[in-house]
Amino acid sequence: MTEVDIDNCSLEELRDILSNKSGDEKLAARFRALFNLKNIGSESSNQEEVQKAIDYIAECFKDSSELLKHEVAYVLGQTHNLYAAPHLRQCLADQQQQIMVRHEAAEALGALGDVESLALLQQYYDNDPSIEIKQTCELAIERIKWEQSENSKTEVLEKSLYTSIDPAPPMPTTQESKIPKLQAILNDQNEPLFERYRAMFRLRDIGSDEACLALASGFKDPSALFKHEIAYVFGQICNPVTVPSLIEVLKDEREAGMVRHEAAEALGAIGTDEVFPVLESFLNDDVQVVRESAIVALDMTEV
Repeated sequence: MTEVDIDNCSLEELRDILSNKSGDEKLAARFRALFNLKNIGSESSNQEEVQKAIDYIAECFKDSSELLKHEVAYVLGQTHNLYAAPHLRQCLADQQQQIMVRHEAAEALGALGDVESLALLQQYYDNDPSIEIKQTCELAIERIKWEQSENSKTEVLEKSLYTSIDPAPPMPTTQESKIPKLQAILNDQNEPLFERYRAMFRLRDIGSDEACLALASGFKDPSALFKHEIAYVFGQICNPVTVPSLIEVLKDEREAGMVRHEAAEALGAIGTDEVFPVLESFLNDDVQVVRESAIVALDMTEV
C-alpha cells in the first residue's frame, strides 16, 4: 500500500484514516489523522470546516480502541470550541463506554469551560459508581467555576511553556513557589483535589529536576486518576530524570491500565535510549490499552 502523506490529506481523507475505513490503517497513522483534524477544528477560520472536523473526530467514539477514543475525547476538549460539547456529554452519559473514555469526556467538558454541562457533571459526581468519573467531574466542575470567577482574571499565573488546557490551572505564583511546600500540598489527602492539581501544574511549570522528583512522589497516591495525570505531565516536561519512576509504573501490573498507558506514552515523548527496549517489551502486554500505548509511544520516538 502506498504511504499516504497525512499532512496533506483532505478533511474526508483524514476522516477515513481516523475511522480506519480501509481496515488496514496502522494505529499510529490514525492518531496522526486525529491530531490533524484537531488542528483544523481549533485553528481554521472556516466554521463549516471546523464543525466538520469536530464531527469527524466524534464519529470515532464508535471505535473499539479505548486508547483512541480517550484521545478523541481529549482532543475535543482542546479545540476551544463549544460545538464539541454535545458529543462529549453524550460520551460521558454512555454507560457502554469504558471508564477511561468517559473520564476523558468529563475532563474535556471542563477544558471547554462548558457552563451548560455543570448540571450533568454534578449528576455524575453525585451518582456515578466509578471513583475516576466522580473525581474527574469534581475537577471539571471546579475548573468551570474557577474560569467564571474573579480569581481567573486576577490571579498571577506563570506563563506556561505548554499549550494544553489542563484539568486545573497552576497555583498562582503569589500563593506558593517553594517546591517542598508544593509537594506537601500535592500529596495532602485532606486538601481539595482541585488544589492538589493546581500544585501539580505549578510543579510542572517549574520543571526542574527537584520539581520532577517532587511530582514523582505522587505515584504513591491511591487515586489512579491522580497518578495518570502525573504521568501525563511527565510526558509534557520530557525531563529524563522522570524515566526511572515512569518505567517502574509501567512495569507494575497491579497498576491501573489508565496509569500504565500514560506512563508508556510519557516514555515515548522523552525518548531516551533506555526507553526503546522497555516500550518494545510491552508490545504484547495483556492489557490492550498498554499494548496500543507502546505502539503509539514507539511511533513518537521515530518522528
